[in-house]
Amino acid sequence: MRRCIGCMESKTKENLIRVTWFEGKLTVDPTGKAKGRGVYICRDEACIAKARKRGAFARSLRVDPGKEQLEKVFEELAAETAGGADEE
Repeated sequence: MRRCIGCMESKTKENLIRVTWFEGKLTVDPTGKAKGRGVYICRDEACIAKARKRGAFARSLRVDPGKEQLEKVFEELAAETAGGADEE
């Protein structure tokens, strides 16, 4: 079980997307096995929006990833949620 940084609910790893911070880079980790400090977020647009509004990535990772890296990750997460909705 892992906790979503958007809604703060505990869920299984399979229902969450992992985002990592490693060597100064913030990246979406689709395998769930990449090196670095990781946080989890639901595959839900509402949770992603909450995380963005609250600055949850910077707070949870204890770093300032910068605006460009955050925007890139939010774009990737939007693509993940759109792709996940089609598969269900």
